[in-house]
Order: sequence, then structure tokens, then C-alpha cells
Amino acid sequence: MGWARAVVAVVLIAPLTLSACTTGRAPTPPREESAPVGDRTLAENLAATATGSAAFVHLQALQDIAARNGGTRATGTPGYDQSVDYVADTLRRAGFDVQTPTVALGGDGDDEDQGGDAATSGTTRNVVAQTRSGRTDEVVLSGVHLDSVPEGPGIDDDGSGVAAQLEIAARLGADAPVTNAVRFVFFGAEEEGLVGSQAYVRGLSEDAQRDIALMLNSDVIAAPNGGYFVYDGDGSDGANTDAAAPGSTAIERVLTDRLVSRGVPARGTPFVDDSDYGPFVAARIATGGVFSGDAGTKTDEQARLWGGRAGAPFDPCYHRACDDIGNIDRPLFDRMVDTVAYGIGAFAVDLNGVPPRSERAAQ
Repeated sequence: MGWARAVVAVVLIAPLTLSACTTGRAPTPPREESAPVGDRTLAENLAATATGSAAFVHLQALQDIAARNGGTRATGTPGYDQSVDYVADTLRRAGFDVQTPTVALGGDGDDEDQGGDAATSGTTRNVVAQTRSGRTDEVVLSGVHLDSVPEGPGIDDDGSGVAAQLEIAARLGADAPVTNAVRFVFFGAEEEGLVGSQAYVRGLSEDAQRDIALMLNSDVIAAPNGGYFVYDGDGSDGANTDAAAPGSTAIERVLTDRLVSRGVPARGTPFVDDSDYGPFVAARIATGGVFSGDAGTKTDEQARLWGGRAGAPFDPCYHRACDDIGNIDRPLFDRMVDTVAYGIGAFAVDLNGVPPRSERAAQ
């Protein structure tokens, strides 16, 4: 997670197969809007196969990359370039067509309202892959940031999100039985001021922005003293710096219900423009996701709710050299991977209350 809050062998993974789900290339039939529940078979199967244990292999790969490159995977370093190559190669081996578009540094992420200095010159790369199946005007976009801070390897921030998303993509597969296309984006230079995500959103036409039904953000999801936070889509926590777009409430509901179904009470966390969801919120795209906490302090109530140490940071190694492979809460990571996988699978089959393209075009 950004500034505002304070190799190994490539694994070949068989894509998920499923019989009780639509194949996705035909137009979506009319939905019963009064009961946006949807077919959850894909979601359950994806969550069962894309596990935290499987995703941990990718965390170890990112740790190894950092160890070979001065302990960092920061923008502009060989460690970042090797992280891009690892992610892109893994996605290609899973059958995806992969793009690594170049993004200019020093200009796209320095808006005053985003708080970044984007002082680094040169370029960086995003990584983008999308299923070949599913409607391309109802895209489910899952986003994480691939860079670390210069001070450390960034294994929780945001190697945890990268590993989760990469494992989910590999298990889902490029020709998944989905109704809505799923796009996986690994943003560069988040730690420089959301440079990669801002450039990505700004580079889309208005029609292409409206083709994105929703954005799911996974940033810092395995903090060692962490909690189970879901972004506040309905504004009930009263601290969002920008009102979330219509449909964000549905995302919050699906993710919260998944955690609760696993016996984990969830709490809301505000959108405060400190992660790659920011440009999507600003573009009025329905947005949500999960978060385990970073530099903030765990309260007594949160410690009673989730365990851990009250009065201590959620992640004491946030933006430090010790944010390494030992800085991961494995049970928390496993539950968060499950939740993200379930959310992607659920929305890939049914928008579950997120406005359809015809309504988004009228916003």
C-alpha cells in the first residue's frame, strides 16, 4: 500500500474446470434484479482451489527475487523488472495473452489529491491479462500493485495481493466458464503515487471505462497483527474521502458475507485514496476489496474480535526491510485469498447487484 498510510521455477497450474456454469460468450440473459444472488458454483470451486498455501509459492518467488536484488522490488530496479517477468511468465503458462504496457514516471501519479511525489524519472510497466471468455462490456477487474518500497521486499505490501491474484488467475484459466470477462492487472509504481493505476484508467476511453463493471482491490492482505477489513462501499463508516460509485455496496456485501460464512467477522474500512482503487473510485467505477491493516494501530475491540496485540501496528514491518516472507500471517492470508477468489468467481458469473452496462452508461 502506498505512501499515504502512516528465480524460482514457475509453477504450472491446471485451470479450473466446471460443469455447472455458463460458458460466457453469449450475451447474459436478463437478471432478476430483485434477487441478485447468482450461481455461486464457480465462486466456491475457485475459492477451494486457489488457496493461501498455493499462493504462498508466489510469495516465496517474490522474496527470492528481492533477495537477489538488494532486498527490494521497487520501481526502477532489477527486482521490479524480474517481478514483472515472473508474473507475466506465470500468466502465459496458464494460457493467458499478457500485455506489459509501459508507463511514464514523473507525471501520472503526482496529483495533489493523491499525495504522491512521483519523483522517479523513466518508465515502469503494468501487467495486464484477461480471460478470452465472458462479456467484454461487463468486465470484472482485479487489481494489485507489483512494486515494493525501496526499503524492503514488500512481501505483505503488496506481495500478498500479487500472490493471491496470480494464483487465482492461474486456477481460473484464460478460457474460464464465466459470463463476465475477468481482467487481472498488476500495477506498477503504486508506491510512487498510484502512477500505474492512474495511467491505466486515464488511458481508457470513456466507453472502455464504462465496460468495467467493478474493480476489486487487494493490497496488504496478510499483516502479522492484522484484521479483516472490507472497503466501505455503502458509506456507513462515514470516512470515505470520495463517495463510492453505485454497485460498491454490492461488492462490500459479497465479500463481507464470504468472510462471515467462514466464521470471521469483518469490519468496514474507508476509501482514502491511498491504494490503486483511487483512480477507479474517481472514475465512478464500482470498487471494493479487502485489507488487513498496515501502519495503523489495532484497537482493544479489534484485538478482542480477531486476536492479536492491541496497541500495536497491524503490520509492524510496513514499508520496512523486515516486510519479508516471515511477515505473513498464514491463516489470515489463507482466508483473504479465499475471499478474493470467491468474490472474483461470484462476479464473473453474475453482477450480483452491480449496475449493468446500460445503467453505467447513463451515469
